Amino acid sequence: MSRKSSVHANATDAWSESTASADEVARFHAMADAWWDSQGAFKPLHQLNTPRLQALVEHLAGHFGRDDRQATPFSGLTLLDIGCGGGLLCEPLSRLGFAVTGIDAGDKNIQIARLHAEKMGLAIDYQTATPEQLDRQFDVVLAMEVIEHVADIDSFLAACAARIKPGGAFCGATLNRNAKSFALAIVGAEYVLRWLPRGTHNWRKFVRPSEFSAGLRQVGVTVKALEGMGYDVWRDRWNRIASVDVNYFIYGVKS
Repeated sequence: MSRKSSVHANATDAWSESTASADEVARFHAMADAWWDSQGAFKPLHQLNTPRLQALVEHLAGHFGRDDRQATPFSGLTLLDIGCGGGLLCEPLSRLGFAVTGIDAGDKNIQIARLHAEKMGLAIDYQTATPEQLDRQFDVVLAMEVIEHVADIDSFLAACAARIKPGGAFCGATLNRNAKSFALAIVGAEYVLRWLPRGTHNWRKFVRPSEFSAGLRQVGVTVKALEGMGYDVWRDRWNRIASVDVNYFIYGVKS
């Protein structure tokens, strides 16, 4: 699969024009080989995939009037996954019928995502790019666990909204900013449980739901749903929960 000619071959050539943070991209670039190791550095993302996909399918099926009991309920719809990493969400969403484009500012992430998709026989359009570098719109735009890593939140959300078709949907996920999230997401996940390498997250860059909602509203996206994602320590799994104190999912529609 080839990249579009309108996209720079190396996103680092455009840092001055991009919402991506060079330090954050370098950090995830160093961990790129671990993306598809379900017991490795990205184990929490693998575990989060189940409830996140449930939320995505539920909200998007309702919005587009699709029957999620079908094998490929989203056939005919386009989806952009911003900050796709190794493609952990791109692949299941492609299997559900979406024509998926995955972008990431880390070229090594894209190389790994492309190779894995080819092994799985999936036609996913992977590009080394940031949203500002694209010139088309999609029915759905995802920004999952990305906003807490960007250089400028307002510019990033404007770039996301610009990629959504009128009437299209936006889905995001991130971490709330409060004492509880510091204790669980920083101290617990990085220092005690060692789910993630130390320094993966910067608590000061976490985004409160009110801030995320306000930022989306300013760029023409109306938030329709907020829900939490909580870890069940006894069952070692993640579930959809009501509380948005720590991890949360946000869904909105572009007017």
